[in-house]
Amino acid sequence: MPLSFVRVKYDDLTSRQKEAYNFQKVSALLSEFGYSTIRLSDDWNGADFIAQHLDGSFLKVQLKGRLSFYEKYSDKDLYICFRDNQHWYLYPHDELRDKVLSMGLMKGTESWDDRKGYSFPRLSKSLEKMLDSYRIPDTGHGN
Repeated sequence: MPLSFVRVKYDDLTSRQKEAYNFQKVSALLSEFGYSTIRLSDDWNGADFIAQHLDGSFLKVQLKGRLSFYEKYSDKDLYICFRDNQHWYLYPHDELRDKVLSMGLMKGTESWDDRKGYSFPRLSKSLEKMLDSYRIPDTGHGN
């Protein structure tokens, strides 16, 4: 009997299902650039997955739903990956956090100052421009 494929609606997925979905999508995209990924069952040093390149180097990656910074991820050599519309971004947490703080963003907010974390609900034009160099190129293969 042939299989019937019905696309899922992302908005109908639970948060755990969305994380699994996003992991699969970004893994497929990263494979185009020589990375293979290993999903971790429990965060390791803040990482949701490991991306290993053909050259043997690897990245510890935390998967997020949007541009985010958290003090608990500091000093862990951690990359953050998120999707905004059709673009995927992968950035070194500490490096980009310092750039964002130097712009005067996050400072003075209850979220950053008191709870030690900040997640941008949407990207401003200046943040989009800053993130350009961290965008994973689109390969044109439907990712």
